[in-house]
Amino acid sequence: MAELPLLCFVKILSAALFASVALALPSHAEKIHSFEKIQLTDEFWSEGANFGDFNRDGKMDIVSGPFWYEGPDFKVRHEFMPATETFTVNQPDGTMKTFHGFEGGLGTKNTYSHNFFAYSYDINHDGWTDIIILGFPGEESWWFENPKGKPGHWAKHTIIKVTDNESPMLGDLTGDRKPELICSSEGYMGYAAPDRKHPEDLWPFHRISPNKNYHKFTHGLGIGDVNGDGRMDVLEKNGWYEQPKSLKDDPIWKFHPFEFSHNGAAQMFAYDVNGDGLPDVICSIWAHGYGLAWYEQLRERDAKGEIQFKKHLILNEDATPNKYGVAFSQLHGVAMADMNGDGLLDIVTGKRFWAHGHNGPDPDSDGTPVLYWFQLVRNKDKSIDWIPHLIDNNSGVGTQVVVGNINKDKLPDIVVGNKKGTFVFLHYIEKK
Repeated sequence: MAELPLLCFVKILSAALFASVALALPSHAEKIHSFEKIQLTDEFWSEGANFGDFNRDGKMDIVSGPFWYEGPDFKVRHEFMPATETFTVNQPDGTMKTFHGFEGGLGTKNTYSHNFFAYSYDINHDGWTDIIILGFPGEESWWFENPKGKPGHWAKHTIIKVTDNESPMLGDLTGDRKPELICSSEGYMGYAAPDRKHPEDLWPFHRISPNKNYHKFTHGLGIGDVNGDGRMDVLEKNGWYEQPKSLKDDPIWKFHPFEFSHNGAAQMFAYDVNGDGLPDVICSIWAHGYGLAWYEQLRERDAKGEIQFKKHLILNEDATPNKYGVAFSQLHGVAMADMNGDGLLDIVTGKRFWAHGHNGPDPDSDGTPVLYWFQLVRNKDKSIDWIPHLIDNNSGVGTQVVVGNINKDKLPDIVVGNKKGTFVFLHYIEKK
């Protein structure tokens, strides 16, 4: 274990940009949500980070890249897999300086890590939380077996050989209260589930689609009950796969086409936004460009009996600010959580920092790496608002942003890993 060279605490009041707009806000807006920003490191090791109690001390720890950081202050980090990557940068005086990690915000060139997504779960059911890492698109995914407090690197087990899509995820797709890896692999959409008795073996991949040439850089994926039948469906940018009543013998799932995103989304969700009893779809419109939307499920079906959706923009599809004055690009990490305790799910997202470098081809590639939460408000006239709250303007998101209760105060906190480093945002409420 090692004492971290960098640990900074910055308290940031959530900037309610709507304060300057003459709008009537609901009464629960009088609570000010603030966040304590903790930067664990400025080294670039991963595009995703997560949390879990890895040493069983009752306190949540953080996993990012090849390290896990001891909670509650995250000052001590442990290497659970080899961390040998370094790079050098020319200094103004002509000398070369070596940095640890992959080249990101501390350098000038565009590079990528081997860690795109991180999850935590007790895979082998031995009472110790393990670590799941989804690597670079098109490569392997692994789970690392918790050594139960023993020093050294954790045993590495391959989940599947090819994990495609830029938004694969771990979640309970089948309803067995255990997580599966949902992704595309070698052209097929599907999921991988372990043999519960032998999780160290490769996880069989269950195809739910014919070969549709899904490639490793395909964008947009999520799970949710779209048709309200109690079974989780799979969302992708061009439609959704309906889970059948039985998964016996790996049937092909019925595909319902609908263009949610032309260019490619990030994480996708099914949630009843307007409270009419019908699940809607929420996603970014372009993970490398502009746009955030919710798609209202309509009661009317088309001539073929297919579910139809109506598009509602939260953020515009270009650099034009929305009615609250907010615009940013590269919404490559999206999460949903009830941030203010009103029983409604809000959106947490931001600008991915240097998706393709500081001078990459993406719109506003070197723009301010902001992090926001968008508060869902159901108005009395049945209209919907998404009130933006700025959390931070110097972190952004990676390909993943994770929301959960880290310090056990019942408020959802946020974890980010990207090319600027690793961050935790602890959530507090201040009353006026």
